[in-house]
Amino acid sequence: MPAKNAFYAQSGGVTAVINASACGVIETARRHTDKIANVYAGRNGIIGALTEDLIDTSLESDEAIAALRYTPSGAFGSCRYKLKSLEANRREYERLIEVFKAHDIGYFFYNGGGDSADTCYKVSQLSESLGYPVQAIHVPKTVDNDLPITDNCPGFGSAAKYIATSALEASYDVRSMAKTSTKVFVLEVMGRHAGWIAAAAGLIEDHGIPVLILFPEIEFDQERFLAAVKAKVEQYGYCTVVVSEGAKYPDGRFLAEQGTRDAFGHAQLGGAAPVVANMVKEATGYKFHWAVADYLQRAARHLASKTDVEQAYAMGRAAVEFALAGHNAVMPTVKRLSNDPYAWEVGEAPLSEVANVEKFMPRDFISEDGFGITPVCKQYLTPLIQGEDYPPFEHGLPKYVTLKNAPVERKLGVFEL
Repeated sequence: MPAKNAFYAQSGGVTAVINASACGVIETARRHTDKIANVYAGRNGIIGALTEDLIDTSLESDEAIAALRYTPSGAFGSCRYKLKSLEANRREYERLIEVFKAHDIGYFFYNGGGDSADTCYKVSQLSESLGYPVQAIHVPKTVDNDLPITDNCPGFGSAAKYIATSALEASYDVRSMAKTSTKVFVLEVMGRHAGWIAAAAGLIEDHGIPVLILFPEIEFDQERFLAAVKAKVEQYGYCTVVVSEGAKYPDGRFLAEQGTRDAFGHAQLGGAAPVVANMVKEATGYKFHWAVADYLQRAARHLASKTDVEQAYAMGRAAVEFALAGHNAVMPTVKRLSNDPYAWEVGEAPLSEVANVEKFMPRDFISEDGFGITPVCKQYLTPLIQGEDYPPFEHGLPKYVTLKNAPVERKLGVFEL
């Protein structure tokens, strides 16, 4: 059977290690040229497939592809473009198959979160019905850590390491100034519906830091929260508050809701930290500072978790190996074997059980008062932030790679999104 080409694309918010997965996909494919002729990447994610804007990765040197392992963000461009249901917009799925046919693509590797898993699953279904079967493999990625079945998601461990480190360092700063200045520091982190990133800040408790966490999974009780802040400050002289962007009032409103929607139809969030900080100021009079981690938490490759880098690469490699073994509509997973010593292996999950399913913080991971994490949560989190995997540095800055991203010649007509 002649070798087919593969299509790879990155989707949604990027991470410090998504390019490590890309590296795993491309390097593994290059070792199997008898089955995979070339890897074409989508410029700006799935949009690249729809508009036939493909990137020829064969023109990149082995050294450049290897450097992806140490480079943050999405090397080929990502996007927040959600394909609608097959019933609502069949033309886009048919266009994907048309592009795959035109470029002899038999493998589809989609690197993203829950929405990407859904798209990947639909493509696998439609390709069969249209008589052009494509092996669709989802490569897991999300700092939100909310994909089901897999123990954790590539991208999360590094974000967790960055947040825990930043919260620790900022807390030392506040502690230094608390006698005459700032007494409360508020850090806002990502996590629309799941509080995994916020939970990572709970690890600094073991360093003697008074910290309160506001999770999306726990309804925000303003009176209880303000009482907890006051108690911490009275006991320690200062307090650090970590608030997930998805923290909500009992009526379901986000603390940070702006009344607008993003490209996926999700409520546009922004501003939970100042909301909480001003709430504290009005109730207690404490001087405060606040910060929003925003892109910093998902771009910080200089502080990536070695565990995370290794798992991200392994997911990309496994995706290709699954495809070559004939698997379809599946996602490689991280399967935890033990906590201490930490051990894991690659598992496999059907996309039918992954698509449109979110994994939330278990209640037994959150302390009884709702403002911290439990020992079992610490056992889960600690291995994921372990190890350092620094990028190479040059002239004092990380030396990251920018690819050529040369286009593949188009064969089809223009397609309007």
